Amino acid sequence: MSIADETMLNTLCQRYQAVLLENSAQRVRVATAGLAQDDLVEALRFACRAKVEVLSWSIEQIAAWRDKSSAGSPTPIAQENLATAAKLDRLLAQALQRRASDIHIEPQADTVRIRLRIDGVLQIASALTQASGSALVARLKVLARLDIAERRVPQDGQFTHHPAEGQNASFRLSTLPTQYGEKAVLRLLHNEDHAHDIDKLGMSASLLTYFQQALKQPQGMILVTGPTGSGKTITLYSALSWLNQPQRNICSVEDPIEIPLQGIMQTQVNNKIGVGFKQVLRALLRQDPDIIMLGEIRDAETATIAVNAAQTGHLVLSTLHTNSTLETLVRLRQMGLPGYLLGPALTLVIAQRLVRRLCPCCRQPADLTDSVPPPLWSGPLQNWRAIGCENCFCGFYGRLALFEVLPITRRLQAAIASDASQQRLNALVEEQNLSRLFTEGLQAVNRGDTTLEELKRVTGSIDE
Repeated sequence: MSIADETMLNTLCQRYQAVLLENSAQRVRVATAGLAQDDLVEALRFACRAKVEVLSWSIEQIAAWRDKSSAGSPTPIAQENLATAAKLDRLLAQALQRRASDIHIEPQADTVRIRLRIDGVLQIASALTQASGSALVARLKVLARLDIAERRVPQDGQFTHHPAEGQNASFRLSTLPTQYGEKAVLRLLHNEDHAHDIDKLGMSASLLTYFQQALKQPQGMILVTGPTGSGKTITLYSALSWLNQPQRNICSVEDPIEIPLQGIMQTQVNNKIGVGFKQVLRALLRQDPDIIMLGEIRDAETATIAVNAAQTGHLVLSTLHTNSTLETLVRLRQMGLPGYLLGPALTLVIAQRLVRRLCPCCRQPADLTDSVPPPLWSGPLQNWRAIGCENCFCGFYGRLALFEVLPITRRLQAAIASDASQQRLNALVEEQNLSRLFTEGLQAVNRGDTTLEELKRVTGSIDE
């Protein structure tokens, strides 16, 4: 066949995410990821008179063939693949260098915007043409073993990549159809066994004492609450690391497993095949566990199983999406958990947030402020300004955790068990005279760790 015909075959293969293996007068062989598509076979038969054979390969085989083909004399398609791979490596290396937690690849009307989430805030990194952006998303889908021909439904996957020498990271990929094409979001995962020191969470000595006392109990439930991205998972991992001893059977149910921990049996849920939190949790209870970490309580049935486990000789740690420790009690009631089960099971509730930490190289003191009400802060408050330098670029570098800890005392347990009113629960909590999230944040502002504006951005206004 002529060169022009082979170019046409390559174009067809590219359209259907296939590769051309052989092109002779007697036979044309191609390989496609998954089962052969009728449209592809029909198009190939129309384009040539030779016998057409279509092989079903895995995504890994397709990627390996393309990489092998690109290693020789690269065709225009191979050159394009190499350019896309290079762009991806640069993007991932930049994200790792700038400590990004997420990468957003967002198709717009006439371009593709790249944004990085750094210290909890999205920042624009670059822009690509629509063609380059589509090729980049396709490359990511190949790495994550997703269906690269399917652009109509959301998909999720994971992969490990080496964007540069000495760099190694795992990513979770999520794709979503949008008005102008597929949007892709990459979440950076930790692919190594990290030792998390509970003493380095940032809790004050008194709060840490409450936390460790609850962790020493042979049974009960500890809940860590807060919005998405508030550091709840790190707090749980730190607790598991502190508890991790050979004589204990520690198990976790996660979605996904974000940080591997040596010596802990970690299980990842798979809702696609019906293996969710409640199914794995039931199975774990037959695995003779001492301590169970449940990534998240999402429904009433999971909450009931977890509470029953906490009452039958297991220490259960989990997370819940609520704004404060007191609101957690309300949410569990709304899930339909009876007080006589919840009261004896619950031992500690932690609410937390992450605020950006001021860069120590360029921070500057601002004017003293008297705008904080006396019940929250006595006297003037020293505020600070985020300037920005070559070390941080935006005035902040890293993040600081703020905590609110509520020990469930016997009086509070009894009130929960008797389904006491919300006013009664509020009064019992106030009697403990515990430091609240905003007050912890004000102390961080006064120390020069963050700014009052950043504290309000994360926790809400003073009135709230």
